[in-house]
Amino acid sequence: MDYYSVLGIAKSANQDDIKRAYRKLAMQHHPDKGGDEAKFKEINEAYSVLGDPAQRAQYDNPQPQVRFRAGDFNNDPFSDMMSQMFGGRTRRNPDITIAAKIDLVDSIVGKKLIAAYRLRSGREETVNIDIPPGARHGDTIRFSGLGDDIMPGQRGNLFVKIQILAHPVWRREDDDLYAKQNVNALDLILGCSIIVNTVEGRQLELKIPKASRNGITFSISDYGAPNVHTGRRGKIFLTVEAEIPKIDDEDMLNKIREIRNAIS
Repeated sequence: MDYYSVLGIAKSANQDDIKRAYRKLAMQHHPDKGGDEAKFKEINEAYSVLGDPAQRAQYDNPQPQVRFRAGDFNNDPFSDMMSQMFGGRTRRNPDITIAAKIDLVDSIVGKKLIAAYRLRSGREETVNIDIPPGARHGDTIRFSGLGDDIMPGQRGNLFVKIQILAHPVWRREDDDLYAKQNVNALDLILGCSIIVNTVEGRQLELKIPKASRNGITFSISDYGAPNVHTGRRGKIFLTVEAEIPKIDDEDMLNKIREIRNAIS
């Protein structure tokens, strides 16, 4: 393929000429505008080479290439030459890393999504991502061969990094979930039952014993996040904090004083 002919320019064209030609043709043949996808790919391929002065120089003055079978690399008589040319490794395009932002509930029940990302050649790629139940913040999913293709050779890899957005109530640490629950201070004295709404929208009844101290933490097993490898769920840790009621009624305050004096 003659990259100069693809862009319709002379070999003496400067970088500005190359860029103008590419923009005009890319707009004319873009698939979203009804253009031919194969032609659009050729245009991007030509620009990825001619638009880079170093790659253009290599294209204009090609060097002999040594071909070899990957399985015979260690026994290849040209291995020393290949090592010098490519540092002992086959030439591969750069990797690409993108972020997949999901809600906390998605990290617990799993999430299927389609992500779009753009290569340096200007081509847009899409990938189906299946985030398993229990995925943690910072986990990375690797897709072989879906990275950059800016230069001839093996494509790089795509890395999808999981980012879990903050939840207004719950906080996750490993496979455990943490939250705070306010209750009337008198309920800590008398004891009570409260309803806990889990991240997934389930309701649990939690019994608070009488004379519980402020800041006490209760744990509930098997309601945390599932472990991505074993499927076993972590715990819920709920810290109960006292909420002091505002009482303006003097008769009620006198009754509270009597009770306080009685137990002092």
